[in-house]
Amino acid sequence: MCAKLNFAYSIKCPLKINEDIRSFCRQGQVQKALEVFQIANNQAIQIEPNSYASLLEVCTKNKALSEGKNIYTGLLSNGYKLDLFLGTKILRMYIVCNSLVDARELFDKMPKRNVLCCNAMLRGYNKNGLWKQTLELYYTILGEGTEPDCFTFPCVIKACTNLCDLVRGREIHTFIVSKGLENDNFVGSALIDMYAKCGRMEFSRQVFEKISSRDVVTWSAMIAGLVQNGYCNEALKCFLQMQSVGVVPDQIIVTSILKACTVLSDIKHGEEIHDYVIRGRYGNDIIVQNCLMDMYTKCGDMEAARHVFESMLERDVISWSSIIAGYSQNGYYEESLKLFRWMILEDVAPNFVTFASVLPSCARLEIVKQGKEIHGYIIRNEFEFTVFVASALIDMYAKCGNVDAARKVFDGISCRDVTLWNSMIASYAQNGHCSEAMELFYCIQREGKKPDSVTVVSILPVISHLSTLGQGKEIHAYVMRNAFECDVSVGNALIDMYAKCGSIRLGQLIFDRMLRKTLVSWNTMIAGHGMHGHAEDALALFYQMQKSGMKPDCVTFIALLSACSHAGLVDKGWQYFEIMNRNYNIIPRMEHYACMVDLLGRSGCLDEALDFIKKMPLKPDFNVWGSLLGACRVHCNTDIAEVAAENIFELRPDNAGYYVVLSNIYAAVGRRADVEKVRAMMRDRGLKKEPGCSWIEVDNRIHSFLVRDKSHPQSDNIYAKLDKLLQQMRAAGYVPDTSFVLHDA
Repeated sequence: MCAKLNFAYSIKCPLKINEDIRSFCRQGQVQKALEVFQIANNQAIQIEPNSYASLLEVCTKNKALSEGKNIYTGLLSNGYKLDLFLGTKILRMYIVCNSLVDARELFDKMPKRNVLCCNAMLRGYNKNGLWKQTLELYYTILGEGTEPDCFTFPCVIKACTNLCDLVRGREIHTFIVSKGLENDNFVGSALIDMYAKCGRMEFSRQVFEKISSRDVVTWSAMIAGLVQNGYCNEALKCFLQMQSVGVVPDQIIVTSILKACTVLSDIKHGEEIHDYVIRGRYGNDIIVQNCLMDMYTKCGDMEAARHVFESMLERDVISWSSIIAGYSQNGYYEESLKLFRWMILEDVAPNFVTFASVLPSCARLEIVKQGKEIHGYIIRNEFEFTVFVASALIDMYAKCGNVDAARKVFDGISCRDVTLWNSMIASYAQNGHCSEAMELFYCIQREGKKPDSVTVVSILPVISHLSTLGQGKEIHAYVMRNAFECDVSVGNALIDMYAKCGSIRLGQLIFDRMLRKTLVSWNTMIAGHGMHGHAEDALALFYQMQKSGMKPDCVTFIALLSACSHAGLVDKGWQYFEIMNRNYNIIPRMEHYACMVDLLGRSGCLDEALDFIKKMPLKPDFNVWGSLLGACRVHCNTDIAEVAAENIFELRPDNAGYYVVLSNIYAAVGRRADVEKVRAMMRDRGLKKEPGCSWIEVDNRIHSFLVRDKSHPQSDNIYAKLDKLLQQMRAAGYVPDTSFVLHDA
């Protein structure tokens, strides 16, 4: 090809060669244009500036950096000086080819620069996320006297946005106003976006209102900003206003409004947007369809979400992850796993979001086998070291009761962030490994990591379980030092901890100081007073809650019924049980029935409690029968105890605790033959009562003790002290109660 061209052009004049170069460039025949250029160079034929410009443009379009550099070298060797016209062409070629070092070197060499080449350099920095360099260059060109235009400012404002530099952004805004460019849609949209992303929507609104002729980009910036800052209702109003003036929404506006509907759980408006999407040009847009799916799943309409998913002509990993997460979040765990398998069969490679979405389904179904299979897939595809996936794996293993496997995942991550520590602490807490959870909490601090509010919320229930008030106060002090008190979840966890550690007064103090109280805050405080026997305080708090405009939920009534049970307020308990459905449309759950049985049983109304159970619309579970059995032990009623025990043994035949309770009831009334009968049942079924455990806290360490346990290093001293205390108790007249023992003394 080259030889033929060489022969052809050996007899042609320079004018024709230049015309052919430009013609090949216009036709997009890059290789031919470059070959002609090479022949012209070899024969020392003069190439015109316009031909160089065409060659540089075609190299830019095809991102042919090395060829572009050769053309630049040829330009200089032919004696051309770097003028503004060709200099800007070369500069643009470097920027498009992402050769920013060459671009800046050329920019600095240019003898003359205008706003066009300055804007090109600014856009190059912007495109590559070099925000500081963008601002430095802006101030350099200002110092040189170059006048910025409406294309300069959006680049500079975007840099301020990404640096969250509101001070400099305000300064540039003032300069824009002085130039009379604030009304420009392009500049105004950039300003709206900057203020929105810096959390200053009041400034975004001011800029928006001053733009007289708003285009779709301006509306898009405003609506997206409102949604990002949580003003979703206002975003919907803005969307309607935009339509009323005849502006057709673009893809960004549609996705922003769908996000607003998702946040508001406003499925009605979401369905209207869906209708608009089907009628308009975005019916097959994958980004819009993914947003629609997300909206439906988060609003709980999985049927509509599945319809969108199955109507998609093209599905990406986001589509699959969204529908898998949707089924998992809405409790359809098996369907979530089926979709994951389907995704693998379709050869769509899952990402870290997919794994984090499907693993909770394994956790909820407690199917550790499938969880391990997915874990294997994660290892093979090198996702295990992603913190997001590792957290989901830890949670899955913990919920399946395999804390050792969870710890292996945790130990396998070398670079652990606080999220991963939180997952492991929560795993220990959920599985009753309180000492390990506390050790991890102190370890995270020793490693120089800073526990966050989630860590605090995870560790406080452990303190509650251990009833170690001293450690609870230490964590409270940490909360105060790190300004976590404003976090409502932390406040609620502190109230619960103090109540369960026996200091309801401190719990009430935190409750009173809370600037914002959620329903959980009220419920926790009511439950706290109830467990301390302060029924009147609990009921007074309920009326105070209603007065504040907070509507009770099913948990509120569990707390109220429990408070009435602890105080023996049978009439009040019946009253709350009846108004729950009548006044608040709350259908009683199993927990409410268990509370009522406990209330009636504690008060000695055992026949009434049994009659209540028989009339329940739900099939009583072991908690309901357990409450009745416990009451029978208090009141030594063997007849009803036998009915309760028979039902419990059918529901939970492997729980040794209930056999012990029945045996104790027989022992209390002297029915030794029946005691032996129950013990024989336990032996036949291989059941053994778990030994009781007690613990104390000394110097931030938990010391646990079991019956006849001698594993503690100071056990000899401990037992010697116990013997001494027993002698002193007997001398003071103490006589042990042997009515509830499993064997004859």
